[in-house]
Amino acid sequence: MTKTSLICGSLAFDKIMQYHGRFGETLLADQLHRVNVSFLVPTLRTEYGGCAANIAYNLKLLGGDPLIMATIGQDGGEYLQRFDKLGISTRAIRTIGHAYTAQCFVTADLDNNQINAFHPGAMQFAHENNVADCGPLAVAIIAPDGREGMLKHARDCAALGVPFMFDPGQQLPMFSGEELITFIDQATYLAANDYEFEMVMDRTGLTLGDIAKRLDALIITRGDKGSEIHAGGERHDIPAVPAEKVVDPTGCGDAYRAGLLYGITNGFDWPTTGRLASLLGSIKIAHQGGQNHSFTAEEIATTFERAFGYRF
Repeated sequence: MTKTSLICGSLAFDKIMQYHGRFGETLLADQLHRVNVSFLVPTLRTEYGGCAANIAYNLKLLGGDPLIMATIGQDGGEYLQRFDKLGISTRAIRTIGHAYTAQCFVTADLDNNQINAFHPGAMQFAHENNVADCGPLAVAIIAPDGREGMLKHARDCAALGVPFMFDPGQQLPMFSGEELITFIDQATYLAANDYEFEMVMDRTGLTLGDIAKRLDALIITRGDKGSEIHAGGERHDIPAVPAEKVVDPTGCGDAYRAGLLYGITNGFDWPTTGRLASLLGSIKIAHQGGQNHSFTAEEIATTFERAFGYRF
């Protein structure tokens, strides 16, 4: 029986720049209607990002079998080579020759305020990919991606009988209440942070109980307060795992979702699945970027036992 997890979502480059000053000392509140400023950014780094890549990276570290289905641009050759070195299949990644890979440009000041610009690029063509082309699948996740792609891939999974997790993330505002209800009715699982879930309830008019009844599991993360999983009429409270240090939250939610997928494909119960997900988020937050941490399957099993008193 296959344990392949289809990861539908974005691939992106994150360009992160550090301004050694404060935006508030440069931006004049009464002149924001005609801004024309330039910030000297002595440091610049490029990180591999995108929800699909971050999830697949963590799932591969666990020993899972991720299959990324995404779109990448004409500048994506380096990223594809990285996947090859990591042993992550690229057969379901479509190159869009007339577009650039999605990119996020982040400028941060000394107070950690940020000015961001996001170019969706090739992500806008995600709907050109077809779930039916991917072969046998144990589970799928529909993570933030091009709007039309997310809608199509949910329909594809539902039509093919592939259980999937709906993870709207930052793309949530792009969908109406009616569209969100359709996603929920098609999905097997829904994963969202507490703010996103409040938005889901507001837009759909559904209560937590209403939504949980329509799914095999509803997962709500609450940062350092842990998470909760509603499944089978029960609520499982998952404790947060204290991090060695807090460096960068980027990609923590993606790491958490990789733990969920690993637990699902290996038949773990929900408390164990949630604890594994929580542990991965804790490991990730201690490292800069979404894909710069590392561990072996044995190391994660040992760390899990130390944190929770049993092995998964």
